[in-house]
Amino acid sequence: MHNIVLGDVEIGRVIEWSGPIRTARFIIPDSDEETWRRNQDWLAPDFWTPADDAYRCHIQTWVLRSEGKIVLVDTGVGNGRERPQVPAFAGLRTGYLDRLRAAGVAPEDVDVVVNTHIHYDHVGWNTDARDGEWVPTFPNATYLIPRVDDVYFDPANAHLRRAPRDEHERLRWEGGKLVFDDSVAPIHRAGQAVLWEGGHRIDGNLLLEPAPGHTPGSSVLTLRSGGDRAVFVGDMLHSPVQVLNPQWNSCFCDDPPLAAKTRRAYLERAADRHELVFPAHWPGHGAAEVRKDGDGFAIVEWAAFCPE
Repeated sequence: MHNIVLGDVEIGRVIEWSGPIRTARFIIPDSDEETWRRNQDWLAPDFWTPADDAYRCHIQTWVLRSEGKIVLVDTGVGNGRERPQVPAFAGLRTGYLDRLRAAGVAPEDVDVVVNTHIHYDHVGWNTDARDGEWVPTFPNATYLIPRVDDVYFDPANAHLRRAPRDEHERLRWEGGKLVFDDSVAPIHRAGQAVLWEGGHRIDGNLLLEPAPGHTPGSSVLTLRSGGDRAVFVGDMLHSPVQVLNPQWNSCFCDDPPLAAKTRRAYLERAADRHELVFPAHWPGHGAAEVRKDGDGFAIVEWAAFCPE
Protein backbone atom coordinates (compact mmCIF):
# COMPACT_ATOMS: atom_id res chain seq x y z
CA MET A 1 0.00 0.00 0.00
CA HIS A 2 1.48 3.35 -1.05
CA ASN A 3 -1.04 5.54 0.80
CA ILE A 4 -3.11 5.20 3.94
CA VAL A 5 -6.18 7.15 5.04
CA LEU A 6 -6.74 8.46 8.57
CA GLY A 7 -10.16 10.04 8.94
CA ASP A 8 -10.47 12.42 6.01
CA VAL A 9 -6.71 12.73 5.44
CA GLU A 10 -4.78 10.69 2.86
CA ILE A 11 -1.10 10.13 3.62
CA GLY A 12 1.68 9.04 1.28
CA ARG A 13 5.42 9.38 1.19
CA VAL A 14 8.09 10.27 -1.35
CA ILE A 15 11.54 8.88 -0.63
CA GLU A 16 14.45 11.02 -1.74
CA TRP A 17 17.30 8.79 -0.52
CA SER A 18 17.69 5.51 1.36
CA GLY A 19 20.71 3.76 2.80
CA PRO A 20 23.23 3.50 5.65
CA ILE A 21 24.65 6.49 7.53
CA ARG A 22 27.52 5.89 9.96
CA THR A 23 27.05 3.34 12.73
CA ALA A 24 24.08 2.81 15.01
CA ARG A 25 25.86 4.06 18.09
CA PHE A 26 27.34 7.05 16.32
CA ILE A 27 23.80 8.18 15.49
CA ILE A 28 22.33 7.12 18.88
CA PRO A 29 25.45 7.44 21.07
CA ASP A 30 23.78 6.62 24.40
CA SER A 31 22.31 3.34 23.15
CA ASP A 32 23.96 0.06 24.07
CA GLU A 33 24.89 -2.88 21.87
CA GLU A 34 22.88 -5.31 23.99
CA THR A 35 19.60 -3.52 23.22
CA TRP A 36 20.26 -3.55 19.49
CA ARG A 37 21.21 -7.24 19.59
CA ARG A 38 18.24 -8.20 21.76
CA ASN A 39 15.87 -6.57 19.27
CA GLN A 40 17.69 -7.64 16.14
CA ASP A 41 14.75 -9.71 14.86
CA TRP A 42 12.77 -6.54 14.07
CA LEU A 43 15.43 -3.82 13.89
CA ALA A 44 17.26 -5.64 11.10
CA PRO A 45 17.45 -5.16 8.21
CA ASP A 46 15.22 -2.07 7.85
CA PHE A 47 16.75 0.07 10.59
CA TRP A 48 20.10 -1.60 11.24
CA THR A 49 22.49 -4.09 9.69
CA PRO A 50 24.24 -6.07 12.44
CA ALA A 51 27.19 -7.19 10.30
CA ASP A 52 28.61 -3.67 10.01
CA ASP A 53 26.56 -1.94 12.76
CA ALA A 54 25.19 0.46 10.12
CA TYR A 55 22.29 2.77 10.96
CA ARG A 56 19.84 2.81 8.06
CA CYS A 57 17.36 5.55 7.21
CA HIS A 58 15.13 7.16 4.63
CA ILE A 59 15.22 10.81 3.75
CA GLN A 60 11.60 11.35 2.78
CA THR A 61 8.65 13.69 2.54
CA TRP A 62 5.24 12.89 3.97
CA VAL A 63 2.52 13.96 1.52
CA LEU A 64 -0.87 14.79 3.07
CA ARG A 65 -4.12 15.55 1.29
CA SER A 66 -6.45 17.34 3.68
CA GLU A 67 -9.52 19.52 3.09
CA GLY A 68 -8.70 19.84 -0.60
CA LYS A 69 -5.09 20.92 -0.05
CA ILE A 70 -1.75 19.20 -0.52
CA VAL A 71 0.61 19.51 2.45
CA LEU A 72 4.26 18.39 2.34
CA VAL A 73 5.98 17.58 5.63
CA ASP A 74 9.75 18.19 5.31
CA THR A 75 11.56 18.45 2.00
CA GLY A 76 14.76 16.42 2.22
CA VAL A 77 18.27 17.35 1.12
CA GLY A 78 17.75 18.79 -2.35
CA ASN A 79 19.93 18.55 -5.45
CA GLY A 80 23.22 20.29 -6.06
CA ARG A 81 23.89 21.58 -2.55
CA GLU A 82 27.20 22.49 -0.98
CA ARG A 83 27.22 20.49 2.28
CA PRO A 84 30.69 20.28 3.86
CA GLN A 85 29.18 19.01 7.11
CA VAL A 86 27.71 15.95 5.32
CA PRO A 87 29.91 15.09 2.30
CA ALA A 88 27.68 12.14 1.37
CA PHE A 89 24.91 14.58 0.47
CA ALA A 90 27.02 17.26 -1.20
CA GLY A 91 26.05 17.68 -4.82
CA LEU A 92 23.30 15.09 -4.48
CA ARG A 93 21.35 14.22 -7.63
CA THR A 94 18.07 12.36 -7.24
CA GLY A 95 14.78 12.07 -9.08
CA TYR A 96 12.83 13.50 -6.14
CA LEU A 97 10.59 15.78 -8.20
CA ASP A 98 9.85 12.97 -10.65
CA ARG A 99 8.85 10.74 -7.72
CA LEU A 100 6.65 13.52 -6.38
CA ARG A 101 4.94 13.80 -9.75
CA ALA A 102 4.54 10.01 -9.85
CA ALA A 103 2.69 10.37 -6.55
CA GLY A 104 0.29 12.75 -8.32
CA VAL A 105 1.84 16.01 -7.11
CA ALA A 106 3.38 18.62 -9.40
CA PRO A 107 5.32 21.44 -7.71
CA GLU A 108 2.61 23.98 -8.56
CA ASP A 109 -0.02 21.76 -6.87
CA VAL A 110 1.48 22.10 -3.39
CA ASP A 111 -0.44 24.39 -1.04
CA VAL A 112 1.54 24.11 2.20
CA VAL A 113 5.10 23.08 3.04
CA VAL A 114 5.86 22.22 6.67
CA ASN A 115 9.47 22.36 7.83
CA THR A 116 9.41 20.60 11.20
CA HIS A 117 12.78 22.23 11.88
CA ILE A 118 15.68 23.79 10.02
CA HIS A 119 18.22 21.06 9.32
CA TYR A 120 19.73 20.36 5.92
CA ASP A 121 17.71 17.16 5.34
CA HIS A 122 14.33 18.80 6.11
CA VAL A 123 14.45 21.99 4.03
CA GLY A 124 16.49 21.12 0.93
CA TRP A 125 13.71 20.91 -1.64
CA ASN A 126 12.24 24.15 -0.34
CA THR A 127 14.17 25.56 -3.27
CA ASP A 128 15.49 24.60 -6.67
CA ALA A 129 18.19 26.18 -8.83
CA ARG A 130 16.93 28.14 -11.82
CA ASP A 131 19.06 30.46 -13.93
CA GLY A 132 21.80 30.29 -11.31
CA GLU A 133 19.55 31.30 -8.40
CA TRP A 134 17.77 29.42 -5.64
CA VAL A 135 14.03 29.94 -5.95
CA PRO A 136 11.03 28.27 -4.27
CA THR A 137 10.39 24.81 -5.70
CA PHE A 138 6.69 25.11 -4.90
CA PRO A 139 5.60 28.46 -6.34
CA ASN A 140 2.08 28.49 -4.92
CA ALA A 141 2.86 27.15 -1.45
CA THR A 142 2.94 28.75 1.96
CA TYR A 143 6.06 27.56 3.80
CA LEU A 144 5.49 27.12 7.54
CA ILE A 145 8.76 27.57 9.44
CA PRO A 146 9.16 27.65 13.24
CA ARG A 147 10.08 31.20 14.16
CA VAL A 148 12.44 30.06 16.91
CA ASP A 149 14.49 28.00 14.45
CA ASP A 150 14.42 30.76 11.84
CA VAL A 151 15.96 33.18 14.33
CA TYR A 152 18.40 30.60 15.70
CA PHE A 153 19.77 29.48 12.32
CA ASP A 154 19.78 32.86 10.61
CA PRO A 155 23.49 33.61 10.01
CA ALA A 156 22.81 37.22 11.06
CA ASN A 157 22.26 35.92 14.60
CA ALA A 158 25.31 33.66 14.81
CA HIS A 159 26.79 35.86 17.53
CA LEU A 160 23.96 34.82 19.86
CA ARG A 161 25.04 31.17 19.89
CA ARG A 162 27.42 29.54 22.32
CA ALA A 163 30.78 28.40 20.97
CA PRO A 164 30.82 24.99 19.21
CA ARG A 165 31.44 22.10 21.58
CA ASP A 166 33.59 20.11 19.14
CA GLU A 167 34.72 19.88 15.53
CA HIS A 168 31.59 17.98 14.54
CA GLU A 169 29.42 20.80 15.83
CA ARG A 170 31.60 23.47 14.24
CA LEU A 171 31.15 21.87 10.81
CA ARG A 172 27.41 21.58 11.38
CA TRP A 173 27.12 25.26 12.25
CA GLU A 174 29.26 26.40 9.32
CA GLY A 175 27.23 24.16 7.03
CA GLY A 176 24.07 25.57 8.59
CA LYS A 177 24.82 28.98 7.07
CA LEU A 178 24.83 27.39 3.62
CA VAL A 179 21.55 25.62 4.40
CA PHE A 180 19.89 28.86 5.44
CA ASP A 181 21.26 30.74 2.44
CA ASP A 182 20.14 28.24 -0.20
CA SER A 183 17.01 26.71 1.35
CA VAL A 184 15.42 29.24 3.72
CA ALA A 185 16.43 32.79 2.79
CA PRO A 186 15.04 32.45 -0.77
CA ILE A 187 11.64 31.57 0.72
CA HIS A 188 11.72 34.81 2.70
CA ARG A 189 12.72 36.81 -0.36
CA ALA A 190 9.83 35.34 -2.32
CA GLY A 191 7.37 36.32 0.41
CA GLN A 192 6.24 32.71 0.90
CA ALA A 193 7.48 32.14 4.46
CA VAL A 194 5.09 32.16 7.40
CA LEU A 195 6.87 32.09 10.75
CA TRP A 196 4.86 30.65 13.63
CA GLU A 197 5.36 30.03 17.32
CA GLY A 198 3.27 28.58 20.11
CA GLY A 199 1.08 26.68 17.66
CA HIS A 200 -0.35 27.02 14.17
CA ARG A 201 -3.55 25.47 12.81
CA ILE A 202 -3.32 24.52 9.15
CA ASP A 203 -6.91 23.31 8.84
CA GLY A 204 -9.53 21.41 10.81
CA ASN A 205 -7.39 18.25 10.74
CA LEU A 206 -3.83 19.52 11.15
CA LEU A 207 -2.14 21.47 13.94
CA LEU A 208 1.52 22.41 14.38
CA GLU A 209 2.90 22.36 17.93
CA PRO A 210 6.32 23.18 19.39
CA ALA A 211 8.55 20.24 20.42
CA PRO A 212 11.93 21.79 21.33
CA GLY A 213 15.16 19.99 22.06
CA HIS A 214 16.43 18.52 18.83
CA THR A 215 16.61 22.13 17.69
CA PRO A 216 15.24 25.11 19.64
CA GLY A 217 12.27 25.40 17.30
CA SER A 218 11.61 21.74 16.49
CA SER A 219 7.92 21.01 16.02
CA VAL A 220 5.40 18.23 15.46
CA LEU A 221 2.36 18.10 13.21
CA THR A 222 -0.66 16.59 14.90
CA LEU A 223 -3.45 15.01 12.86
CA ARG A 224 -6.93 14.54 14.29
CA SER A 225 -9.68 13.51 11.89
CA GLY A 226 -12.76 11.54 12.83
CA GLY A 227 -11.63 8.94 15.33
CA ASP A 228 -8.08 8.75 13.95
CA ARG A 229 -4.98 10.33 15.45
CA ALA A 230 -1.39 10.73 14.26
CA VAL A 231 1.67 12.82 15.00
CA PHE A 232 4.52 13.65 12.60
CA VAL A 233 7.50 14.02 14.91
CA GLY A 234 10.36 15.04 12.60
CA ASP A 235 13.70 14.10 14.15
CA MET A 236 12.36 13.41 17.62
CA LEU A 237 12.94 9.73 16.78
CA HIS A 238 15.82 8.81 14.51
CA SER A 239 15.51 5.12 15.38
CA PRO A 240 12.94 2.82 16.98
CA VAL A 241 15.43 2.07 19.77
CA GLN A 242 14.54 5.52 21.10
CA VAL A 243 10.99 4.26 21.59
CA LEU A 244 12.38 1.55 23.86
CA ASN A 245 14.40 4.14 25.81
CA PRO A 246 13.28 7.77 25.30
CA GLN A 247 16.34 9.05 27.18
CA TRP A 248 18.54 8.12 24.24
CA ASN A 249 19.15 11.15 22.03
CA SER A 250 20.60 11.29 18.57
CA CYS A 251 24.01 12.86 18.07
CA PHE A 252 22.26 15.76 16.33
CA CYS A 253 20.21 16.96 19.29
CA ASP A 254 21.04 20.56 20.20
CA ASP A 255 19.77 20.36 23.81
CA PRO A 256 19.94 16.68 24.87
CA PRO A 257 18.13 16.95 28.24
CA LEU A 258 15.28 18.94 26.69
CA ALA A 259 15.14 16.62 23.66
CA ALA A 260 14.75 13.60 25.94
CA LYS A 261 12.05 15.31 28.00
CA THR A 262 10.12 16.29 24.87
CA ARG A 263 10.48 12.80 23.37
CA ARG A 264 9.05 11.13 26.46
CA ALA A 265 6.17 13.60 26.70
CA TYR A 266 5.08 13.05 23.09
CA LEU A 267 5.48 9.27 23.31
CA GLU A 268 3.31 9.28 26.44
CA ARG A 269 0.69 11.32 24.61
CA ALA A 270 0.85 9.05 21.58
CA ALA A 271 0.38 5.98 23.75
CA ASP A 272 -2.51 7.54 25.68
CA ARG A 273 -4.31 8.84 22.58
CA HIS A 274 -3.45 5.95 20.22
CA GLU A 275 -1.68 8.31 17.84
CA LEU A 276 0.18 6.76 14.93
CA VAL A 277 3.76 8.08 15.17
CA PHE A 278 5.42 9.24 11.92
CA PRO A 279 9.16 9.98 12.31
CA ALA A 280 10.99 11.69 9.49
CA HIS A 281 13.56 9.01 8.70
CA TRP A 282 12.23 5.55 9.47
CA PRO A 283 12.47 3.03 6.62
CA GLY A 284 10.28 -0.05 6.50
CA HIS A 285 6.66 0.70 7.32
CA GLY A 286 7.66 4.25 8.23
CA ALA A 287 5.33 4.75 11.20
CA ALA A 288 4.05 2.84 14.21
CA GLU A 289 1.64 2.84 17.12
CA VAL A 290 3.29 2.71 20.55
CA ARG A 291 2.28 1.67 24.06
CA LYS A 292 3.83 2.13 27.48
CA ASP A 293 6.18 -0.65 28.55
CA GLY A 294 7.86 -0.21 31.93
CA ASP A 295 10.09 2.86 31.89
CA GLY A 296 9.93 3.02 28.12
CA PHE A 297 7.61 2.17 25.29
CA ALA A 298 7.09 -0.59 22.77
CA ILE A 299 5.91 -0.86 19.18
CA VAL A 300 2.33 -2.17 19.10
CA GLU A 301 1.65 -2.17 15.38
CA TRP A 302 3.34 -0.89 12.25
CA ALA A 303 1.61 1.39 9.75
CA ALA A 304 0.11 -0.17 6.64
CA PHE A 305 2.70 1.27 4.24
CA CYS A 306 4.53 -1.33 2.18
CA PRO A 307 8.19 -1.47 3.31
CA GLU A 308 10.49 0.22 0.78
